[in-house]
Amino acid sequence: MKSYSRRLGLLSFTLGLCLLTRITAAEVAVSTPPPSTTTPSDSNYTGRHAADNQACEALIAAMKGKPCDLIFIGDSITQGWVQRGKDVWESHYASRHALDFGVGADATQHALWRLEHMDVASFRPKVAVLMIGTNNTRNSPQEIAAGVQAVLQKTQQVFPGVKVVLMSILPNARANERMQAANAITKTFADSRRIYYLDLAAQMTPEGDSWKGLGPDKLHLTPAGYEMWAALLDPLLQKLL
Repeated sequence: MKSYSRRLGLLSFTLGLCLLTRITAAEVAVSTPPPSTTTPSDSNYTGRHAADNQACEALIAAMKGKPCDLIFIGDSITQGWVQRGKDVWESHYASRHALDFGVGADATQHALWRLEHMDVASFRPKVAVLMIGTNNTRNSPQEIAAGVQAVLQKTQQVFPGVKVVLMSILPNARANERMQAANAITKTFADSRRIYYLDLAAQMTPEGDSWKGLGPDKLHLTPAGYEMWAALLDPLLQKLL
């Protein structure tokens, strides 16, 4: 009888320990907030970048009522398609019913907010070209990659059935090693069915104190850099559009 009581007591202790372990793990999971890179933020919508957001909204308004087969989502590098890369845009994408959905200084959390709050949900692009993350310089590679994945998933949610071309984050003098480490993670998101990965960063070899295709700020593309992007992207678009 005593042996049975000891076994019963040991069993009760073990079950209690297991329950306590589960509760503790659940509490830890609940108390750990998601990284800021995955939480939509409107902090870039006002202030000194308000004009960039207004310019993006003007492009959206101009696209209303027209077919939108292709959308480029990103930060100032994407916004630059209709600025420094305008000639390349006109020759490669203007005739493809493309929308430039880029805003200067956007990090992943800002792109998430714009996808939720700017009036793009009525568009039905066949392909979305996503390049985001270069402004998340204060985040770890894992946090940057989580933010990129969140934008990718939000893109698929807003545009059902869209095929996403995920671009590598480009060389960035502010945090290049961090961006390269993030790219090593984000490239694994591709499945070559709904998500395709293109490594433009690999073509931007060191050149002087910067990289091929980048301007003096070691961040933004030159017109030649946009030509490099188009040359890499277009063969895939021929298959997807």
